[in-house]
Amino acid sequence: MGYLALLASSALVALTTLAHAADPTGSYAVEGTNPGGGSAYRGSVTVERTGDTYRVVWVVGSTRYVGTGIGNKDFIAVSYRSGNDTGLALYGAEGGNWIGLWTYAGGRQVGAERWLRQ
Repeated sequence: MGYLALLASSALVALTTLAHAADPTGSYAVEGTNPGGGSAYRGSVTVERTGDTYRVVWVVGSTRYVGTGIGNKDFIAVSYRSGNDTGLALYGAEGGNWIGLWTYAGGRQVGAERWLRQ
């Protein structure tokens, strides 16, 4: 099973399971793959509560992505932007970490991402 398929499968399981749920606020190391089995990347992500929503900021290389999320201790859905690029991501709790899928607006393939709590 490929890395993307494994992460997709794990994300779906995490979204349907309530065990080991965690609040998404915090700082994380991030690792993932670009859509369509593309190149791997690493960086950081921070999540802070902003009322009923979350502010999510990724830094990958020299690029900064800023998003707004909704969710709870079990899942978080995030719309994000960097320059003219926008997209959507969905994560499920995996212990204190988070695992998910993402795509660019208008995308036809998904990437995979894992947040590892710092």
